[in-house]
Amino acid sequence: MARREYLKYKEAARSLVKNRLAYFNAFYQFKIGRVAIKNSRSRWGSASKKGNLNFNYKVALLPQDMADYVIVHELCHLREFNHSPKFWALVAQTVPNWRIIRKKFKKIRL
Repeated sequence: MARREYLKYKEAARSLVKNRLAYFNAFYQFKIGRVAIKNSRSRWGSASKKGNLNFNYKVALLPQDMADYVIVHELCHLREFNHSPKFWALVAQTVPNWRIIRKKFKKIRL
């Protein structure tokens, strides 16, 4: 069942992520490498030091504000590869209510 769901939503997730990355990166201007949509059990997304971004396909099933938070979160890791105050300040530039959205994630299961 999980594989079937992944295949069903993978391309929708890819389209959403690429469109929103382009939108937010017009502001940040970070160099983005490969963008992949995965079927991870424990992460909404990840970033590598090579500039590659990975996103869980379930990002396409999230409300827009939560999807944007995941996308911006990973995008900002291209500049700050940590969760320092500098990182959160970067996130806050385009998602000022990130704390509220982050709390919403504690109420849902990946």
